Amino acid sequence: MSTYQVGYFVGSLSSTSINRVLSRALINLAPPDLQFTEIPIGDLPLYSPDFDADYPPEARALKDAIAASDAVLFITPEYNRSIPGALKNAIDWASRPWGQNSFDHVPAGVIGASIGQIGTAVAQQSLRGVLSFCNARQMTAPEAYISFDPDVFVDGQVTDEGTADFLRGYLTEFRDHVERVLTVLPRKS
Repeated sequence: MSTYQVGYFVGSLSSTSINRVLSRALINLAPPDLQFTEIPIGDLPLYSPDFDADYPPEARALKDAIAASDAVLFITPEYNRSIPGALKNAIDWASRPWGQNSFDHVPAGVIGASIGQIGTAVAQQSLRGVLSFCNARQMTAPEAYISFDPDVFVDGQVTDEGTADFLRGYLTEFRDHVERVLTVLPRKS
């Protein structure tokens, strides 16, 4: 059995982000052959093509972290019916300069939590459009729109068994997706 390195993005910069809480729960529920490393996005300057000839260290570190990952998982809130600016900025850095797109053929998953009933559905659709342009190999099902309840997500654990089962199933599908994509499109060393 292979172990897959999953770089994950938390779309919110907030230290109290419910999506960061969700990320801890996902890590605890994941199959043992998925190993997670957060790819930080908070220190990136705003992207400009002016940097394409000489990327700043934060942007090089971002691209290196994606290169070291077998797959990426986006755990993001919804801001104004779309993805947070910091996450879009990180994707812009990683997908440039032209011809050096870090997401090309990378297995990707999308999940998110909100306090609302539609649980980041619109943000995920927006993010999927961006990832399609970046040629990421997205897992399209199951979709996972999590309506966050602080009584269900406690200290990295999920107290509701139905929610825990759903998230385990999502992560198992994600692992299988990563395996299928990498069988056909192995990552370059």
